[in-house]
Amino acid sequence: MAITKSAKKAIRQSLKRKAGNLVYKNKLKSLIKEARALVSQKKINEAKSLLPQVYKILDKSAKVGIIKKNAASRSKSRITKLIAKSQ
Repeated sequence: MAITKSAKKAIRQSLKRKAGNLVYKNKLKSLIKEARALVSQKKINEAKSLLPQVYKILDKSAKVGIIKKNAASRSKSRITKLIAKSQ
């Protein structure tokens, strides 16, 4: 358990940051999962319309530091390639 005042504050800060990071991660995972599900159901137009939202959340999470920049680029590339291939 934290003893000093600064250590207690650091714990509070890390819990707040963790909560914020989880919002991004959960949104990111759900959007990618939804896009993949739409592709598997052959609903390509719906998946294409979801693509800007996926790009936006990937870029924001990379900017904030939830995921790395290249990981965001790789995810965008893979989801785009998946949608393009299934047409």
